[in-house]
Amino acid sequence: MQITRNPTRSVRIGLTVIGADHPVAVQSMTATHTQNIDATVEQVNALQAAGADVVRVAVDNTKDAAALAEIRQQTKANLSVDLQENYRLAEMVAPHVDKIRYNPGHLYHHEREKPWQEKVRYLAQVAADNDCAMRVGVNCGSVDPAVKDRYAHDDSISPMLDSAWEHCRALDELGFTRYCVSLKDSDPQKVIEVNKRFAEARPDVPLHLGVTEAGLPPDGIIKTRIAFEQLLSRGIGDTIRVSLTVSNPRKPEEIEAGRKILADIAAGRVRSVVDFGLSTLNIISCPSCSRVENEAFIDLAEQVKEMTRYASEHAITIAVMGCRVNGPGETDDADLGLWCGPTVVNLKRRSESLGQFPYDAILPKLKAELDALIAARA
Repeated sequence: MQITRNPTRSVRIGLTVIGADHPVAVQSMTATHTQNIDATVEQVNALQAAGADVVRVAVDNTKDAAALAEIRQQTKANLSVDLQENYRLAEMVAPHVDKIRYNPGHLYHHEREKPWQEKVRYLAQVAADNDCAMRVGVNCGSVDPAVKDRYAHDDSISPMLDSAWEHCRALDELGFTRYCVSLKDSDPQKVIEVNKRFAEARPDVPLHLGVTEAGLPPDGIIKTRIAFEQLLSRGIGDTIRVSLTVSNPRKPEEIEAGRKILADIAAGRVRSVVDFGLSTLNIISCPSCSRVENEAFIDLAEQVKEMTRYASEHAITIAVMGCRVNGPGETDDADLGLWCGPTVVNLKRRSESLGQFPYDAILPKLKAELDALIAARA
């Protein structure tokens, strides 16, 4: 298949270049705890060996940042750092990575009295001083409340676009253009729509594609494939990640899945019509990453999938989230949501909290709510 790529600019990330006519890069993210240096190095190198062009590592505190410095000494992979809620950590980690990823929706958590533009100016300066690229990572469940309040509750796409465009303009005005953007949702249709609209307005900006919380394979691969096929075949997308809920030793499967999707698209093996089947049960779960506070989350996601098979013909969305960063916000739009803490699982009905339950007690509670929802709809 001959694909005319969007005329994006080139952005160098270590030894990899994305955008323009460069090959679409494939990324993943470590699922180990960053302070476990040996395990994280092992996983970074395993992902690189599987074909990862960039590997992202999460940094949540100064101890994570100190560990990252040692990790850098033990791998030649192109590293991206995932800044969480403390943007000031950028100064500590930038010397050891090739790209800084920040979420506009998380900038307001620290120094709330300071305008976000000032924080972006700081991040851009740190990136420039340390030869780093940047990613503006916009997620559906963590959009800046000030932007979200401009739109109706059921419009999740417009706030994402506004946030991305505002941050692009701010970086451009600072003269920092070595950046890409990602706009992610758990619904492939929304991923397609939001990225198409962004690319129409800013065809010069490289896009990182992903379906966040795609879930367990093979369903998670299918959801991701739908979005990637429809976007990449239109020339939209310069780097990708397949976000799967898998155990640590299986993380290279994300790279393998991404490479397979790219090969199929290049060979013309794509779907002619997108039909996500929203009239059936939809289970979304976030990818395993270092933010997960209890690895029992992965087993729980598997158990939820198995337990809910009897409801497969009902148009109900169940979200299983693994951390406090994305869990609270990204379960709001699900009919039933579970976000997992270190010792308890928070059960929700859309934005309504239904309580906290131990891991070994949550499945019966979820089943009762699911049965009640099915009965109410009937």
